Amino acid sequence: MNDTSVFPHPVYQSTVLEPLFDGVKDHFAHSIGEINRAHLVMLHETGILKPEQVSKIANALQSIEKELDIEACTYTGEFEDYFFMVEQQLRDRLGADLGGMLHTARSRNDMDHTVFKLQLLARTDSLLNLGYTLAQTLIEKAQAERDTPIVAYTHGQPAQPSTYGHYLSAAIEVLLHDLKRVADARTLSEYCPMGAAAITTSGFPIDRHRMASLLGFVSPKRNSYGCIASVDYITSLYSSIKLLFLHLGRVIQDMAFWSSFEVNQLYVPNSLVQISSIMPQKRNPVPIEHMRHLASITAGRCDMIVNTMHNTPFTDMNDSEGEVQSAGFSAFESGSRVMELLSAVVESVAINVDKVQQNSDAACATITELADTLVREESLSFRQAHEISAQTAQAVLAEGQPLSLGYAHFTKLFKSELGRESQLDEKSFVHAVSIKRFVEARDRFGGPAPAAMDDAVAAYSKELSVLKSDSANNSQRKSDAKRDLDASFKQLLEL
Repeated sequence: MNDTSVFPHPVYQSTVLEPLFDGVKDHFAHSIGEINRAHLVMLHETGILKPEQVSKIANALQSIEKELDIEACTYTGEFEDYFFMVEQQLRDRLGADLGGMLHTARSRNDMDHTVFKLQLLARTDSLLNLGYTLAQTLIEKAQAERDTPIVAYTHGQPAQPSTYGHYLSAAIEVLLHDLKRVADARTLSEYCPMGAAAITTSGFPIDRHRMASLLGFVSPKRNSYGCIASVDYITSLYSSIKLLFLHLGRVIQDMAFWSSFEVNQLYVPNSLVQISSIMPQKRNPVPIEHMRHLASITAGRCDMIVNTMHNTPFTDMNDSEGEVQSAGFSAFESGSRVMELLSAVVESVAINVDKVQQNSDAACATITELADTLVREESLSFRQAHEISAQTAQAVLAEGQPLSLGYAHFTKLFKSELGRESQLDEKSFVHAVSIKRFVEARDRFGGPAPAAMDDAVAAYSKELSVLKSDSANNSQRKSDAKRDLDASFKQLLEL
């Protein structure tokens, strides 16, 4: 067949190669430069290239970095991709033979996955830091609101009193679990693919551990086939990020419910409220809606990346590479916005305590403690106590009265049920059905009572401190690696 066509086909160029080139410009060029410098240091230290060769390549790389305006570059089709454009820059400066020596003992396969891991690590670290800030904000808010009453809801209905601090503590526990899950998934990106080359490593005496160290990784990824075929570092990370925002979205939905006109136990300040264009009486807590949809968008973007890997072959493939990676970064963008806004909202909102009391009264939310008190003080079975308490609640609700005014109904029902007077006087009855008593009585491990809450907040602070410490160690390793790479490359310039 006489094929006179010339690469690239114009449609392939416009639909694939040009977007990929733009993705490198936007996201990957800096990491490619890091790999070029580290690889040259390794080639020198292992003696694979001669000192005079290394020095010329190092100076050429430095001149390219200074002279090449990446932002101004456009894809022309002259070179297949950014990698070949840089290699041609080396050839123009050094000649075809020496200009091609930098690529000794490596492939675009191991380079690509190394670049992707470097970028994912940077973005994950940024997201985790925002998560740690949010966790700290929630912990401080839980501590400050330790004794602030709320009505807790189940099945969309008022259930029992608790405290805002206790509710936030439940959210903190899930958030810390999620942040730990993301941090654990992050570790899969800490193993460097460089040295795997195309598939099977190299016949040259490369030092894979040195490459990993120069680039700030923990160590090389052991199996060279897995270096270019495994995408578990992608699927695990995006799966964990999805869960983080799925769970945050549930808390955000509660904020929307709690701030509704009918419930109104969460007050959103004016700085976070928008007005209606036609209805002057409305206070719309629109930022809560934005957080909710951004959390859902983030979860969806994570699904997009994980689902892209479905039914792909266990080998090097474009399905996991440049354009897919760039698309996944949008999850970090929207997720970061959720984290920042949620931290600000948590700091700003307050509980409407008067409305909490009204809602509690309207629902007889403290009635469980009356039943418990009857079991303890009157030696009733819980079923007997439950029946008397239920009838007392029905009586006051029928009159539209708070439970605290139901003593007369209680004494009548108690005597009718048991044939004797209750030992509870009116003061004891009012205390038993108060929100304060309800909370203080629940002083078991994990409950809302003050001592249990103090223990919980201390535990959450300790857990967050461990996560922050691990993050700081990772950051320090990256900083040390950068200094090492910069110093080692500088020496090559002076050979």
